Parts: sequence; C-alpha cells; structure tokens
Amino acid sequence: MLEVICLNDTRSVGSGGSCSSTKFLSMTFKPSFTEKKYIVTLIFVTSLFMLWGIAITMGDVLNKHFQNVLNVSKSESGLVQFSIFGAYAVMGIPAGLFMKRFGYKNGVLLGLFLYATGAFLFIPAANAESFSFFRGALFILACGLATLETVAHPFVASLGDQRTSDQRINFAQSFNGLGAVIGPLLGGFFILRAGQDYTHELDSVKFLYMAIGAVITIIAVSFVMVKVPTLSDPHDADDHSATAAAPKKKLFQHRHFVWAAITQFFNVAAQGGTWAYFINYSVEINPGMTDERGAYFFSLSMVMMMAGRFLSTFLMRFIAPNKLLSVYAAANIILCIIIAQSWGTVSFVSLIMLNFFFSIMFPTIFSLGLKDMGKYTQQASSYIVMGVVGGALFPPIMGIVANKSVAAAYYLPIICYSVIFIYGYTLYKVKK
Repeated sequence: MLEVICLNDTRSVGSGGSCSSTKFLSMTFKPSFTEKKYIVTLIFVTSLFMLWGIAITMGDVLNKHFQNVLNVSKSESGLVQFSIFGAYAVMGIPAGLFMKRFGYKNGVLLGLFLYATGAFLFIPAANAESFSFFRGALFILACGLATLETVAHPFVASLGDQRTSDQRINFAQSFNGLGAVIGPLLGGFFILRAGQDYTHELDSVKFLYMAIGAVITIIAVSFVMVKVPTLSDPHDADDHSATAAAPKKKLFQHRHFVWAAITQFFNVAAQGGTWAYFINYSVEINPGMTDERGAYFFSLSMVMMMAGRFLSTFLMRFIAPNKLLSVYAAANIILCIIIAQSWGTVSFVSLIMLNFFFSIMFPTIFSLGLKDMGKYTQQASSYIVMGVVGGALFPPIMGIVANKSVAAAYYLPIICYSVIFIYGYTLYKVKK
C-alpha cells in the first residue's frame, strides 16, 4: 500500500487523509519479496541450499555406517562431522575473498567444482576401505559446501530490498530443509537398507557418491549459461543518506556481527552433535529399530525443520525475527532436557521436534549479522560461515559422553541454545 508519512500521523492515500506541506516527509511502498528480473537467478541460487542440505545430512548417515563397517567408536565417528564442518573454518575467508574478487557467479561455480571433486574421491576411498581417505574426500566436498554457503547467503540477500532479506534467506533455507530430508532418505535406502547386498560393504557408498558427483557437474555446467543481472548490495547505505556521511566503523566494531559469528559457532555445534547421534539415539531408545528405520525417522525430523522454515518465514511478517529466534531457542532447551531423560516415545518425539525449532536459527542469525554491514557484507559473511566450525568440534565431545550414554549427551546442546537465546534477546541489536 502507498502511504503518506507525516510528522504527526500516517494516513493512507485515497482514504481522505492528507498532510500539510510543512509536515510532509516521504512516501513509501511496502517492499516486495524480490523483483521480476531476479526470479531466474533466485530459483537457481535457492537450489544450491538444497544441494548442501543433502550433503550435510548424508554425513550423519555415514557417521553410523562407518561405525558398522569400519568399526569406529561413536567419538571417532564424530570425526566425520569434524571433516565436514572443519572445512568451513579453512574455506570461509578464501571463499569470501574469491567472491569479492570474481563475483557471486564464479563463487558458485568454484563451490560446485569442489563439491563434485569431493564426491568423486569417494570412489578411491571406498576401494581403499580407509576411514582417513573418506574424511579427506569429505573435507574437499565440504570446502565446496563452505564456498556455496559463503556466496549464497549474501547472493540471496542482494536479490531485492534489504527489508525483505530475512524473508528471502529463510525462504531459500526452506529448500535447504528439503535437501536435509532427501539426504537421510538416500542414505537410508542406498547405504543402511536392511538386507541390501552392500549393507556391510562400501560399494553402495561409492556408487551413490559417484551419482551425486555427476549431478553436481551437470548443475555447474547449467549455471554457466545463466545470465545474472547486475546487483547492487542492499546492505550498502544510501550514498545520499545521513548515515553515509558518518564515520564508518571497522568490521569488528560491529558488535551485532561479531556476536552473530560467535552465536553461529554454538548454533552449528548444537546441529552437528544432535544430528550425528540421531540414529544412535533412535536405535538405543527404541528396541528393535534398525539403522535404516532410524535414518527414515531422521528424514522425518528434517521434514519438521522444513515445515518450521516455511511457517516461520510467514510468521516473520508479524513477529520480529530476533524474538522468534529467542522463543525457538528456549523451546529447544526444554526439549533437550526431555530427550536426556530417555522417556521412551516422549523423548523420541522431542528429538524429532528439535529440528522444527532449530529451523530458523542458522538463516536468521546469518541475516541479523549482516544487517547494515555495507561494504563489509561479503567479508562478514565469510566470518559468519567460519562459525560453522562449531559443528566440527562439538560431535566428538558429545561422542565421548555418548560412548557411555547417548541420551546424557543431549544435555550438552543446552549450552548452545542458551547462547542463541541471549543473542536473539539482546545481542542482535545494531549499534550506530
């Protein structure tokens, strides 16, 4: 709706309201979700969110499969997540510098190249039956994921008005949720499926990742042909605004960004640990449940995460993103307490529901951290992505506890959700 903004009141045009010339300030439009010229690019970039969702949750299936086939302990299998999320710490800044030098499109192509390369390296890793080789392949694949993630968030944010960047990023992350649903389904069917010829071998892993590498290669070739419109960063201040004349703060003087990077560390720590031992918890708390069925329930929990993202994207039109973030963090603290009690079905349902409230945390922290960062937006994006290293460090720690009691290990994410609650309650604020 077109509105006339007055000094003392606001009246909608056409409703009989008017402003005196001395009181008239400006006319504003409700910002749109995106613009027509960006739609094709938005569709393609949104698909990238789905691609790394598949890869991340496939890692959690591999975690359990390597316990079965390569005889590694729970804490040792947590090194799968260390390899995946550790790549984010290594690749975050280089990916940001590459994006700044060569642009969003070339950043996407670099990410897809590394993704496909890592997938194809699963072939020699399976032939060698080497846990270390698999971790190396996962590290290279995850360098691609880190690059895609570093590029895709500011890319999506730039495809429209800054005031709707939260909605666009959460919308795109909803398809990350779809990928997270597909990952465990693929892993459960092709890797953990009971009675499969390759259940206790690594051929199924090799063939699946060979197919994934081929698909990623096709997508990369297709993106070469996509024409990306000229973009203006929506986080940059208007050159004619009063703030443009004000002294610019240095990158680490933006408190809300610094705390976003710290909070993202704890957020992905909770994610990595929770997902790494989901199938272990499912099997141990439900007598008779197979690893395959546990993977399917893991996929169901990802359905809850996807539903949470779609619903929350709608709710953000009425509820401030930071407030929703704090409410969801508080809900997960309560659920973790219930999960740790091993109360049968109640605790298992709580584990599944954990992902519903986890749904908005990553994209919302990311978006809040990039607010008003101006020329530092791409650099800030790199540091927030580096916060993902929390997912590398936390699963092995949870695994040490899980070796004795997988249920008790779920007390640890409470620390992470407490930090997220505080960020959403107060630390998100932009200080001018």
